Amino acid sequence: MNRVPNCPLCEADGGELLWMGDRARVILVEHDRFPGFCRVVWNDHAAELTDLDDADQAWLMRLVARVERVVREVMTPDKVNLAAFGNMVPHLHWHIIPRYRWDTHFPEAVWAAPQRAADAARIAELGLRLPALRTALSVLADSD
Repeated sequence: MNRVPNCPLCEADGGELLWMGDRARVILVEHDRFPGFCRVVWNDHAAELTDLDDADQAWLMRLVARVERVVREVMTPDKVNLAAFGNMVPHLHWHIIPRYRWDTHFPEAVWAAPQRAADAARIAELGLRLPALRTALSVLADSD
């Protein structure tokens, strides 16, 4: 496996590991304002999607879509944000973020300034869905 020293996603899972395949893994990001925030992380060190061959690019995007589908079914968001920046951690990974019209940052990105205070009751209700999300994501089929 290709690893780079001091890369946080080479050295650790990057969150709560829910599923691990030969090529990628799915983690649940611990975030008190965005329950259900997941990442799909490429296991080998690669900085950009175009560092992968065509087959691996297609496989990774199918995995991202499967994770998005599960997040939508379990968390029932108003919208899902997909992002792959890698500016701070140049290791290929995708963010899958369930968004709600009432969340602290909507309609802005979760990295922008908050638009309103957190709604603790709604966040707590979403937190009750996390066991179902963990279960659903832990059984993703690896299509290697």
